[in-house]
Amino acid sequence: MTVDALNDENFEDGCQFIIKLGIAAHGYGPSTSRLETFLTRAADALGISGVYFSTPSSIEFAFSKEGQVWQKTHVVRLPLCDFNMARLSHTGELVEKLTAGEMTLSDASDRLDEIAALPNPWGRLSYGLSFVAVTVGVAGLLHANIMEIVASGILSLLVYVVFIAADRVGGRFAESLPFVSAFLAGACATAINLFVPELNPVLMTLSAIIILIPGFQVSVAIIEIIDSHVEAGMVRLMSGIVYLVKQFAGCWLGLASIGMFRASQPEFTVPTQFFVDDITVGFFVALLFVGVGIAYQTLMKDMLWVLLGCCLTFTAVVGSSTYLGVEYSTLIGAIVAGVFANTWVRLTNRPTSIVLVPSITVMVSGSIGFRGLVVAAAGHSDEGMTMFIQMFSIAASIAAGLLVSNTILRPKITL
Repeated sequence: MTVDALNDENFEDGCQFIIKLGIAAHGYGPSTSRLETFLTRAADALGISGVYFSTPSSIEFAFSKEGQVWQKTHVVRLPLCDFNMARLSHTGELVEKLTAGEMTLSDASDRLDEIAALPNPWGRLSYGLSFVAVTVGVAGLLHANIMEIVASGILSLLVYVVFIAADRVGGRFAESLPFVSAFLAGACATAINLFVPELNPVLMTLSAIIILIPGFQVSVAIIEIIDSHVEAGMVRLMSGIVYLVKQFAGCWLGLASIGMFRASQPEFTVPTQFFVDDITVGFFVALLFVGVGIAYQTLMKDMLWVLLGCCLTFTAVVGSSTYLGVEYSTLIGAIVAGVFANTWVRLTNRPTSIVLVPSITVMVSGSIGFRGLVVAAAGHSDEGMTMFIQMFSIAASIAAGLLVSNTILRPKITL
């Protein structure tokens, strides 16, 4: 049976497939608006009228036949998910074939099972190295010296081990991942500082846990709130803030627990911005971009496009920051990222998130919020709260930039 042959007798099968598709796609990390419009498009192609409400932890499906008032509803609670661009890409391709009549409903359902069972394109070793790459890239951009960069890279491996352990054990340990990882990184960084006093433990800790800081989550939350998905946005925003506070608590306790063994308590500076005026900036930026691409499990055929999008976005932010403030330069960067992603989708017919998410990630404001909390805890409450609030203003700038880019070039309906 082809999609064109789908009729009222197959309504049940069509609804079950949409539910299965929604649950699968939700686990690969698309935003609420993209997931809902994607499901609507797939259901319309099957001749099913549906309404969908998605949050980071649940999806509600409501189906009806043409001419009927009553709806058949299905609500499912789902775990919070990470991005997996490889499976997201395969899922997008599946629906393209289904809507084009190139695949039967039964074959599409079987293909969803195959996609879920596919191994990640980047294995455990590569994924661990992505932690190191992002850490070293950020540490270099924060003007860390060579010893601080090396120490940060080693600490990022410790964070990766905790991350993998939390993923396998689950339960309470998974919930405590932000606290435990930040605590161990902070404690080990302070222990290193006891033997090598010239090293900055705050900078090393920040660099080591940077890949886990929920900056992108906070930015997406603001975007969803502005886009009228208030419930999903508030859930994502509160989850991101709680995660950030857990990281801060773990970092602060780790620094303090080992720091008590010092004869004196020196005050360490907290880096407040990236430095891009050094000849080594290209190396650290490249490491950061490659690490982000691998961390999101980007397919190799998409990696060059991801790197190009990141480069264009970063260049736009850095170039405009010479003349504009951080919020306005972030706005320019988001416009460039959005236009590039929308153009790429029109050329390739692939999910937008593949190139858009990494490009936005290099601009996100989560580390600013974390640094603000650290600065406030060090006694500089005014400066710290200013930095923490700036996290939200930068997220709003990203949201505004994406809205402008969608006005310049209307996006296609993809994941």
